[in-house]
Amino acid sequence: MNDRNRPVYMISVAAQLAGVHPQTLRAYEQKGLVTPKRTSGNTRMYSQADIERLELINELTGEGINLAGVIRILDLQGRLDERDEELDSLHRRLRKLADRVHELETRESVTALVRASDIPPVVRRLR
Repeated sequence: MNDRNRPVYMISVAAQLAGVHPQTLRAYEQKGLVTPKRTSGNTRMYSQADIERLELINELTGEGINLAGVIRILDLQGRLDERDEELDSLHRRLRKLADRVHELETRESVTALVRASDIPPVVRRLR
């Protein structure tokens, strides 16, 4: 788990950092806008990534977007992030395959040169 996702803030601190009331965080959790981790004692713990998400929610609601719209925007953003990750993975795979093709073509070229020029005619007839 990277540091951005490590749950470190209790609800009161998270609310203060995000500029909202703790009850607002509970409402956001109930609507699925944020999902804080829970301690063994069931205390909500928020990460830096959660705080950033809450700041985005505040920005969107401040622009007049209702919570249903915010939910939709966050869902679409999540899907876009997933597609970006898939695309990055496919690009890495394509680069590996292109490198492998280049390696095989080089090997084939070297082998063809060796066959054609470096083998004495007497040896070629013996094959």
